[in-house]
Amino acid sequence: MHIYVNGRNIEITDAIKAYVKEKIGKVANHYDQIQGIDVVLSVIKNPAASGKHVAEVNCKMNTGVIRCEEAADSMYESIDLLADKLDRQVKKFKDKSLGSDKSSIRTDAGVEETAEAVEE
Repeated sequence: MHIYVNGRNIEITDAIKAYVKEKIGKVANHYDQIQGIDVVLSVIKNPAASGKHVAEVNCKMNTGVIRCEEAADSMYESIDLLADKLDRQVKKFKDKSLGSDKSSIRTDAGVEETAEAVEE
């Protein structure tokens, strides 16, 4: 899995890049189907804007893409919020994809009824 870090209106330092890879890299422990993660960090230059530091992520998987965005007053805070949000969404995506293989309650109940009818 590759983590690409890009910046808009900001110079990406080695410290920020290492922090992003540390925080976002933990997501790979939850789901092994992640192919790549693209992180875009940007700063809004408008003095009237409230959340000036924005972090966006596109998480590419075998069966889909997850996109998250967070804004905060500092870049490290927005990265923390983004990592938490991505973690929740990946867990949700994993549960949905693994849960689709399970049969539903309605089909299980129908099988039991037909088996009882055959035995009688």
